Amino acid sequence: MTATQPTPRLTVQERIARGRAARARVPRSSHAAFSPSSRRPDPVALLEKQAATRVPELVAIRYRRMLASPFTFFRGAALVMAADLASMPDSGIRAQSCGDAHLANFGAYASPERQMVFDVNDFDETVPGPWEWDMKRLVASLAVAGRINNHSAAVRQSITTAAVAEYRIAMNRFAAMPTIDVWNSQIDVDDLLSQVKRQLQPAEYNRLTQDLAKARNRDNEHTFSKLTHIVDGAARIVSDPPLVVPLSELYTKLETDRVFRILAEVKRGYLATLSNDRRQLLAGYELIEGARKVVGIGSVGTRAWVMLLVGKDDSDHLVLQAKETERSVLEQFVGPSEFRYHGKRVVSGQRLMQATSDIFLGWNRIREPDGKERDYYVRQLRDWKWSPDFTVLSVAALKVWGRLCGWTLARGHARSGDCIAISAYLGQSDSFDRAMVSFAEAYADQNEQDYAAFQKAVKDKRIAAVAGI
Repeated sequence: MTATQPTPRLTVQERIARGRAARARVPRSSHAAFSPSSRRPDPVALLEKQAATRVPELVAIRYRRMLASPFTFFRGAALVMAADLASMPDSGIRAQSCGDAHLANFGAYASPERQMVFDVNDFDETVPGPWEWDMKRLVASLAVAGRINNHSAAVRQSITTAAVAEYRIAMNRFAAMPTIDVWNSQIDVDDLLSQVKRQLQPAEYNRLTQDLAKARNRDNEHTFSKLTHIVDGAARIVSDPPLVVPLSELYTKLETDRVFRILAEVKRGYLATLSNDRRQLLAGYELIEGARKVVGIGSVGTRAWVMLLVGKDDSDHLVLQAKETERSVLEQFVGPSEFRYHGKRVVSGQRLMQATSDIFLGWNRIREPDGKERDYYVRQLRDWKWSPDFTVLSVAALKVWGRLCGWTLARGHARSGDCIAISAYLGQSDSFDRAMVSFAEAYADQNEQDYAAFQKAVKDKRIAAVAGI
């Protein structure tokens, strides 16, 4: 029997040639324009189709959150943008795509070593795809946010330019690094603070340091205390419908018991996806209660469960979140994931793109009382997690944030794709930067039109949005 031959490894020169050939085939300037065809899908119809598999009473909450502004609409419209990107030229060079790389899906959190790091923090849509789709999602979000903040066109363009230039320069550096150094690159927030101090006004810098200090206190004990109160001597989740609803309020006693057993099965089954040491750690915790929680904007309507666990005694707590995940919005355009289970797709993509991930990150598929199988991934609910209020950021702060996001995407794509080919495609000039500035503004125009159509759909009662949530 002949052994399978390994795929030949391309030389550096061959990888450079690959990137330059892609540039000749799809010029960098071709990414600048966005001209939707007359056959462009109705954005509201796409959202309605996406909602078909979600919890009906939660979909109206999602729509209400999207209705708040063009930016919140953009956050919830990843499927709409994926359909648009699929109609555009792409370089043909793939990397692991975040799939929803808007500026609010980046932030700080605790590493396993208890350092605060900066990275992408949302991977529900992750799947291998064209690397530039993530960049287009990012720059469009910067343009949309800039408009919400009433920044001029020239200011918005300077913010976008800074983010893309940071991506390009970082990718060029990663292409020159040893592979292991690319893999180990990360942003330590404490180091970052010293670097950005001169770029921010003193008041804004002080606010940033105060916010990060508060974030370091948002650990499991803090989260547990915020979510629970004591009833008859036992910790119980505080009801805040429809955003947080304990199982006992969602179901009858019999159904509550069944759903609690399902959550226990999520915990048991997901342990197999963790390393042995982390299985041993979680074995010391017992599940005591669960609740349904509404999270984010784009994810609203999918099932998300808070799981309260206790360790050695009633003062030892752990709060996990089990979040349902469906097919990535990119899959219908870039092809199906290699993973049969979407929880595994999310976890694998996250571990590939992030420099360091939650120690409790894992996945499971379970059969629920309605007979349907659903995929979940599990992580800590909060562990020093932080991102700013983008509506109050100064121009300087938004520019710093955009650059951080650009660098972070470059690192994720360099870890998962061919950084040398991508670098060769980008080159040393600002040609791709200028194309992204044009695209960002064009897509922000389209987003405003889609947002107006969405508002009309709500006004006409085509879709329902819950008031005040």
